[in-house]
Amino acid sequence: MVSLRDVTPEDKQTLRNWRNMPDVAKYLYNDHHITPEEHDQWFQGVSLDPTRRYWIITCDDEDVGVVYLYDVDHKNKRCYWAFYIASPNVRGKGVGSFVEYSILKHVFDDMQMNKLCAEVLAFNEPVTNMHKGFGFKEQGYFPQHIFKGGKY
Repeated sequence: MVSLRDVTPEDKQTLRNWRNMPDVAKYLYNDHHITPEEHDQWFQGVSLDPTRRYWIITCDDEDVGVVYLYDVDHKNKRCYWAFYIASPNVRGKGVGSFVEYSILKHVFDDMQMNKLCAEVLAFNEPVTNMHKGFGFKEQGYFPQHIFKGGKY
């Protein structure tokens, strides 16, 4: 069974560990090793930022990833979202689809937003295709927008 739960202070080290995993970092904007100090600052900022909301993804009572909303703009009724699955044991087993459905339901039904945006690195075609399967439309392409692995 897959579910979402709020991130708590007890999750702080797990999140840092996940963010530093090569299989996760390759899909994030930052791919350098995140120090404890950097992570503490990030975690505190996220915890206090009303335009962000984070959940831990659980599968069969195991924490397996994270999903979050950011740039939540209530005036314009839009926000962004992203997620990652840290556990290789559940990748490709429908967890991402459950998460996407759950976020869509929350954003449009509970929050009454008008628009949900996502940014996906161009090489991440499986996630791009999953988003399109849920009705997302590609509305922009940002070449040379992110510097990763020594290149844009």
